[in-house]
Amino acid sequence: MKKRIIAAVFTIMLALPLLFGCKGNSRDAAYKDGAYVGKSGEDDQGAYGEVTLTIKDGEITACEFVTWQKDGTIKDENYGKVNDEISSQDYYDKAQLAVKAMRQYAQRLVEVQNAEDVDAISGATIAFDQFQEAVGEALENAKE
Repeated sequence: MKKRIIAAVFTIMLALPLLFGCKGNSRDAAYKDGAYVGKSGEDDQGAYGEVTLTIKDGEITACEFVTWQKDGTIKDENYGKVNDEISSQDYYDKAQLAVKAMRQYAQRLVEVQNAEDVDAISGATIAFDQFQEAVGEALENAKE
């Protein structure tokens, strides 16, 4: 548990310059049209997030956010299963909450155009931190 806390604090510390440096806001900077990818650092289990932003006329018109497990599989409807079976309904439900949150984070960013205005969902804060970090990197890549 102590390792997990240390890893989370370390991840947040690494993400802060990205988050506050570019503010994740398409209204604060000029961005080139196109598709841009950003990737977060890995969490204590080796999972990471990846965002793809589409920018048109300086606005974020689409956002896709996925997280990848250490073994290279996407966290999707099978995330939380063990050997393709739900061995613990509670664990599976928590894992699926994170999957649902990932879609909500992406949708909300398109709506508000500012990563700082996307709220974390309880139970999905690691995915939120990965989302924020990945968006910061994608927007940094999109700057004119």
